[in-house]
Amino acid sequence: MDLDFTPQEEAFRQEVRRFISSNLPPSLADKVKNGLRLSKQDMESWHAILNKQGWLASHWPQELGGAGWSVMQQFIFDNECAAANAPRIVPFGLSMLGPVMIKYGSEQQKRYWLPRILDGSDWWCQGYSEPGAGSDLAGLTTRAVRDGDEYIVNGQKTWTTLGHFANMIFCLVRTNSEVKKQQGISFLLIDMSSPGVEVRPIITLDGAHEVNEVFFTDVRVPVANRIGEENKGWTYAKYLLTYERTNIAGVGNAIAALMALKQQASKRYKRGKSLLDDAAFAARVARVEIALKNMRTTNLRVISTVANGGAPGAESSMLKVKGTQIRQEISALARRAEGVYAQPYIPQNPPQTLANNDSDLAVGPAGAATVGIQYFNNRKLSIFGGSNEIQKNIICKMILGL
Repeated sequence: MDLDFTPQEEAFRQEVRRFISSNLPPSLADKVKNGLRLSKQDMESWHAILNKQGWLASHWPQELGGAGWSVMQQFIFDNECAAANAPRIVPFGLSMLGPVMIKYGSEQQKRYWLPRILDGSDWWCQGYSEPGAGSDLAGLTTRAVRDGDEYIVNGQKTWTTLGHFANMIFCLVRTNSEVKKQQGISFLLIDMSSPGVEVRPIITLDGAHEVNEVFFTDVRVPVANRIGEENKGWTYAKYLLTYERTNIAGVGNAIAALMALKQQASKRYKRGKSLLDDAAFAARVARVEIALKNMRTTNLRVISTVANGGAPGAESSMLKVKGTQIRQEISALARRAEGVYAQPYIPQNPPQTLANNDSDLAVGPAGAATVGIQYFNNRKLSIFGGSNEIQKNIICKMILGL
């Protein structure tokens, strides 16, 4: 799925490839390639490698520690990292809070928090969803009551991804219940070590501890940790969500996953022929590839808008819907290609036999069992960041005026 690059862009692509080849630990790339779970240390190590090179925040202004890259440079870098099986950078601080703080934060907040995102001093998680406020995010009930120079926060957040690794959480809290629900929300930065913060694990369908519940009981937060104005948090939240949804689309990762699927299918056989020669299977792969090429073009348009000072609009919802559908279809095809070997509940070490060790069963291909795990994990893609049904409503309102 190569594009036609200018000589300068091709030179940059080769530079990125050389850097990745020299700096990405092979053991880390193997983990990503085989769909194994990454440890906190794994994620932090690649973060640190990119930060040392000055390539971590490609979308931030140079004066704030960003790389100052063009739209195509960002696109090339993301795709080359995905093709090389580099880990995806944890987005919460870098790609979600960072842009909000750059646009709406005070100068003091930028000077203090942005360098800490880059050097890894702070690991951020996102406090948006609640048990009764997921897709209807404006219905949140976590409250923050002003007490002098502090807020006292009480409530609960859920589906907090990697919250057990985080030391900081950015939260939407209700600071006014007397107005329209979107108008009474504020955006707070909360230290996870504060008295009254409790993190409880949620074990997902694939058996992993990836998400959490977070409880706040009389947690005191400095007013200085509020982004922007009180009761204006909904504006900042929507701005952040456009970046989150664009990131969820995962164009580079989808391209890499499609390439891996083709390689996988070329080595799996049905009635003596490669799966890629099976008409039904090949047709599904072709539909995915066409959709992915179209999505890539839209992704470039969105990146260009951001680079020129704008923010993603309904396009981010379009990318989120189509991107998650594509990634789910790729994982479904990968599971189909492995057949009986794509069992989800097997330890992450590449399996040598099926779970019951029955000698009558054929030995599965290395890594086959993780295909099942990835399939189950990827069911979440069309739900988090605002369900795809909600995204379609947003598209109808913003583009069609319905």
